[in-house]
Amino acid sequence: MASRRTPTAVDIPEADSGLDLPRTQTGSPQHLLTTLLGDYWLLRPELLPGAALIAMLGEFDITPTAARAAVNRLNRRRLLVTAKAGRNALYGIAPGAVDVLAEGAYRFVSFGATSEEWDGQWTLAAFSLPEEQRELRYPLRSQLRWLGFAPLYDGMWISPRPIADQARAVLAELNLRDATVFRAVEVLGAGRRPIDAWDLDEIDRMYSDFIAAYGGLRKRIRDGGVTATQALLARTRIIDSWRSFPGRDPELPSELLPERWPRAEAHEIFVEVYDALGPLAAIRVRQILGNIAPELADLVGFHTTASLLELGAQAYRRHQERSMR
Repeated sequence: MASRRTPTAVDIPEADSGLDLPRTQTGSPQHLLTTLLGDYWLLRPELLPGAALIAMLGEFDITPTAARAAVNRLNRRRLLVTAKAGRNALYGIAPGAVDVLAEGAYRFVSFGATSEEWDGQWTLAAFSLPEEQRELRYPLRSQLRWLGFAPLYDGMWISPRPIADQARAVLAELNLRDATVFRAVEVLGAGRRPIDAWDLDEIDRMYSDFIAAYGGLRKRIRDGGVTATQALLARTRIIDSWRSFPGRDPELPSELLPERWPRAEAHEIFVEVYDALGPLAAIRVRQILGNIAPELADLVGFHTTASLLELGAQAYRRHQERSMR
């Protein structure tokens, strides 16, 4: 049996602008590893053996070859920092990525928790992409969707929230020349309505599928019918499923929605399942790590929705402080 040693920690460099987070692609090894490290190792300074990361991904049927490729790509993206211990490579989350991951977690964990009163106004971002700026198409649309916009027309994106300043910041960061952001009220008449930018029937089906899939899991958890391995798999899947909703439904105001909109019920299930599976899932991660680096196993933790909200709020405050300097 391996002897217990002092956990490995190294001096980690400050964040830099080269940080490049992977796209949110459910099931991809890079995205999966980012989720696992964020859930169970986010605030730890100790570095993990590469073999431990490969073993964690193996729980999700990711081959060692694909797992090693994911680790290397995250390292090149500067999401991870690395060090050597003899012939072994050690990895940890880069400091610059911690706040980015925490702010992202805040967004999808807080999503659906409350329903803000709507002021009746829409935020519109109108733009034209000249041929020489065509490479901005993906980052522009991706960032607008992240803010909660949807395309009413190709060059006219719309949101029911007062986020004009955030939209202007995105357009300025991308140096988009032909763009305008403004707020307006809807004038009823012929033509496409602003709410038509969203497919409400599709979103309703997504919520209903989520409730059907994880409502049964919630019952199994309450009945004590979930193992540690099952908890790790299910907890990762539910957070991946839930994080897709803000991009589809930017908490559309209740005034614009059909009756009995299922968002609140889906959020209730997400919170209960995610929080309840945390202790069991952490046990499985400790078991995996214990087979490779037993001196680190006891350091595995887990988050709740409440702790993620607090971490995200702290990260946002630090972001605001940096922007004011």
